[in-house]
Amino acid sequence: MRKFVIPAVALAAVSVAAPSFAQSHHQSYHRPAPHAVSYGSWQSINARQANLDRRIDQGVRTGQLSRREATRLRSEFNSLLRLEANYRRGGLTAWERNDLDRRFDRLSANIRYERRDRDNRRG
Repeated sequence: MRKFVIPAVALAAVSVAAPSFAQSHHQSYHRPAPHAVSYGSWQSINARQANLDRRIDQGVRTGQLSRREATRLRSEFNSLLRLEANYRRGGLTAWERNDLDRRFDRLSANIRYERRDRDNRRG
């Protein structure tokens, strides 16, 4: 009898968790809403885009980024947006999500570097 109870409990747990997993996966990659959604330490693509855009704006406002630096970073950002739109046409594959994550990471590091390089400050 015990042999049948354990698999039945495991099956019940998986069947309850599966719809919720599918729903959160759908929300994190396919939601067109512009506001940021964060799941733990991982951010959706939309959240990362909003965060990077905000950081570039903030760098310009505070004087940490010159116009030239901001223009170059915005160009990289817009290229990423176009690439993402191309990827989304057929639905994002795991490879495409990883590629976008890697490119967003690189842009984030570039923004961090440019804001801290003190190119645009006196003293």
